[in-house]
Amino acid sequence: MEKKLIKYTVSIYTEDSVGLLNRISAIFQRRHINIESFNSSMTEIENVQRWTILVIASESLIKKIVGQINRQIEVIQAYYHTDEETIYQESCLFKIKSSLLFDDRKIQNIIKESNAIIVTVNPEFFVIEKSGRTHELDDLYEKLNKYGILQYVRSARIAVTKAPLMISEILRDFKKKITPYE
Repeated sequence: MEKKLIKYTVSIYTEDSVGLLNRISAIFQRRHINIESFNSSMTEIENVQRWTILVIASESLIKKIVGQINRQIEVIQAYYHTDEETIYQESCLFKIKSSLLFDDRKIQNIIKESNAIIVTVNPEFFVIEKSGRTHELDDLYEKLNKYGILQYVRSARIAVTKAPLMISEILRDFKKKITPYE
């Protein structure tokens, strides 16, 4: 029986610790799971980081991986969610020759239709920013690529769950444990 592979967003709440990233990535590597995107950010609790990792795996494998991650000493809590269980966004920047903006009305229409914004314009180039779902960014890339893209960069996924998580309470308790005399 073939196991169904789907996208999972793995959220890891952790203390800021040197070497933890290597250990976490090794967990994925040992199971031959490619990390599609990775984001690290602060959380609502001081000294706690949140890592958001996008992977494609079977549910049974992602359960094992998250279990291993949760056993790491510096990890406060790790979760996994499907796309249907999260609200997520990505962001990208396109650098394009300025002459296209002024000489070809089609570029202006593409920008307007995609709800992208122009971040900066100078005589040599202009930069467009777009935030949205993966397919929206892919679509804009395809449309602009026909005209020539000088540079392109894309962020990792950021996500929040649709259902409430008890992580805020866990993080508050964690903060009390590390700073008991406040």
